[in-house]
Amino acid sequence: MTGTHPAARPGDGPLLEVVAGQPTADEVAALTVALSAVLAARQRAASRRQAAGGWADRSRLLRAPLRPGPQGWRRSARP
Repeated sequence: MTGTHPAARPGDGPLLEVVAGQPTADEVAALTVALSAVLAARQRAASRRQAAGGWADRSRLLRAPLRPGPQGWRRSARP
């Protein structure tokens, strides 16, 4: 946003703008309620999302790369 639009700054201008058609007050109210519900659901889902603990880390299942050399056969069997 460049800030040239009148609604570019928070708190200034309308939150919803009808650009085509003639919606009734009831239609605008229904749209506002629907958008508020979607926003609230997304915020709840984001707050419930947590990082997986160490038990869920699948990288620990990967073994170290094989290295040739003396006793290399022993290291190949150990994770």
